[in-house]
Amino acid sequence: MASRGGPRAAGTDGSDFQHRERVASHYQMRWVSPVPGPGEHTPPQQALMAPRSLPSVTLKSEIKKLIYTHVVLWLLLLAQMVVGHLKLLPHDQVAMPYQWEYPYLLSILPSLLGLLSFPRNNISYLVLSMISTGLFSMAPLIYGAMEMFPMAQQLYRHGKAYRFIFGFSAVSVMYLVVVVAAQVHGWQLYYSKKLLDSWFTSTQEKKKK
Repeated sequence: MASRGGPRAAGTDGSDFQHRERVASHYQMRWVSPVPGPGEHTPPQQALMAPRSLPSVTLKSEIKKLIYTHVVLWLLLLAQMVVGHLKLLPHDQVAMPYQWEYPYLLSILPSLLGLLSFPRNNISYLVLSMISTGLFSMAPLIYGAMEMFPMAQQLYRHGKAYRFIFGFSAVSVMYLVVVVAAQVHGWQLYYSKKLLDSWFTSTQEKKKK
């Protein structure tokens, strides 16, 4: 490869640069300088956009980590249901599930749609994943927080608990699950929105070309 003012690699005259491998655009992180050079003018919109948002591959990686965390929580809740309904352990060791846990089992669908959208950057699947996350993930968690509030209030005021999970108050354990799951889904929606914007921008750039 030829360099300005430097030696040229043997076997090439420097004209074959167009045939060399390049890094795909969605793997690149670009910096748009807000300070114009001599004789240049940078529009205010361009200055506000610097630096450019995270590349698609980084956003996908973050969403996958959140999905895998969600799957672990989902499997734990499923295990509680199986143990409770099949009576594999006494109910004083593993309490029966709360009502909100049953609709929350559907929260696996948004995660699957999100994973299916990644290989071909399928915008439709990603949008469906975001909508169903609100319906099947966030809504049951909100309902769960309301359902368990009287038991949590009783535990706080009187120190009485009637349902346990391996010696711990069931309402305390499940409130912890609700808090963790809400953060997982919240960040999942945040990164999904950024990924959706990235895909829209990439699609518009391709149409212009």
